[in-house]
Amino acid sequence: MAIVLFMLAVVFIGVAKNVAEASSRPNVLFLVVDDLRPKLGCYGETNMVTPNIDQLAAKSVKFEHAYVQQAVCSPSRTSFLTGRRPDTTRIFDLVHYFRNVSGNFTTLPEHFKNNGYVTQSVGKIFHPGSASGYTDDYPYSWTYPAYHATQNYSSKHCKGVDGKLYKDWAVCPVDLKTLHGGSLPDTENTDFTIEFLKNRSMDHKPFFIGMGYHKPHLPFEYPMEYLDLYPMSKIHLAPNPYYPPWLPEVAWSSYGELKNYEDIRALNISGPFSLVPLHYQYKLRQSYSAAASYTDAQVGRVLQALDQYGLADNTIITFHGDHGWQLGDHGEWCKHTNFDIATRIPMFVHVPGVTTKKAPPGENFPFHDALDKTLKFQPENLELGLVSDALVEAVDLYATVSELAGVDVPSTCPDNPFNIAFCTEGASLVPIIKNLTMTSANSDITGRLTSWKPAVFSQYPRERIAPGAPETPIMGYTMRTYEHRYTEWIAYNHTTFTADWSKVYARELYTYSSDPDEDVNVAEVPAFQDLTKSLSKQLRAGWRDALPVPAL
Repeated sequence: MAIVLFMLAVVFIGVAKNVAEASSRPNVLFLVVDDLRPKLGCYGETNMVTPNIDQLAAKSVKFEHAYVQQAVCSPSRTSFLTGRRPDTTRIFDLVHYFRNVSGNFTTLPEHFKNNGYVTQSVGKIFHPGSASGYTDDYPYSWTYPAYHATQNYSSKHCKGVDGKLYKDWAVCPVDLKTLHGGSLPDTENTDFTIEFLKNRSMDHKPFFIGMGYHKPHLPFEYPMEYLDLYPMSKIHLAPNPYYPPWLPEVAWSSYGELKNYEDIRALNISGPFSLVPLHYQYKLRQSYSAAASYTDAQVGRVLQALDQYGLADNTIITFHGDHGWQLGDHGEWCKHTNFDIATRIPMFVHVPGVTTKKAPPGENFPFHDALDKTLKFQPENLELGLVSDALVEAVDLYATVSELAGVDVPSTCPDNPFNIAFCTEGASLVPIIKNLTMTSANSDITGRLTSWKPAVFSQYPRERIAPGAPETPIMGYTMRTYEHRYTEWIAYNHTTFTADWSKVYARELYTYSSDPDEDVNVAEVPAFQDLTKSLSKQLRAGWRDALPVPAL
């Protein structure tokens, strides 16, 4: 009870960090899933088997409209881990390390480490390799070196429909009995996390653990029995599987990431705008779902360990993807675009004793084995928990988690933030959580805070205006409002990191009331010119002009 009261005080009264001793501070479990779009039961996907994630959502504030700042791994992760946007981190690829190119910014786990927390990275939190200094940002962010599964595959292990084993396939169901060690990396990383939680339960020092799942990132590797959850007869293609006729070519991604795999190369897909053959689209969508359910089972094991070791009542949990993923939508695969389906993510925040509207049926998280055919937990029985349709961003998580845990909340970064170690370009989501859990006069009929952001922002770089065209460095800046998505593809200098808004190569405008899947670009349609001009002005004003009104 004391912990619940403490958390309520933190959320609703803003208790300063020195009010509570370190031993009574809440722990933080920061769950990140690679390439996960909101293709989950809790987001209305009735054919998905994700009971553990769905139950966590039912005990959380679930955000229906959450967006990343760039739809690719390292730029997105660098953004939400530093609380700054790509134009400030200057990270647009999988190679550069923010501490070398932009500034020695205090990361979210580093902030908790500086405030007496034991911090541990497991799996993929920072993008590994050169993008995080070959150390996953240790020792800056982490008390101990980051843990990565030792399992790797130098032999054939992907089981094809012919029963033979192959290597480097995108579609890769695995017979665990044939693997050295009999395990997959996400399972091994989960094992480490469970042991970490067991050890922390005997210590009074608070912890911040980042648990990063690799799947459903390509290749789609998962125990082959997870295919049983998704018979091919229940797999459907994307509702919009073709190149949109009015889409500017600069907005298109030819999904080179997918084409790197041997089974995809064997399909002999020619040209940047050619489609994956239909029979293989079914297989890819089936395996993406199977990989997501495998990840769900690992999430369930971690949540069960929190209960088992008596940590659940004092642990804040955040869950989100690092970007969305295209499964043939608009004829595209992977991410690397500004479409809603690439930038939108599942995201929710659980605060014990605060965000639990009503517990779902059954015990806490008893369904970690998604293959258990005796599951009593069904989507139709799922309590929805607390749901927000406010426009929010992954960059908001830094301030949110800080405020919930009672450590210093960073202020908004100044216009020139590169010499400022501790600041943010997001906004705390605590006012939204407060609005949903307490009576508020500051919300409209939909439950949105009237003083909240009217828009959220993402971006994506391009090297040319069309496949095969000469190199022309371009940045696509995009803005999502409640009613529209508007994008301008403009000239960008990657040496000076400056945008030239006078050189606009293409525009996109989608209106959700008539086009929820973003299939028809109306930016050049005469009837929409006034709206285009208005949204262009709003986009160019940028994220600062869209920050929430301070007095809530």
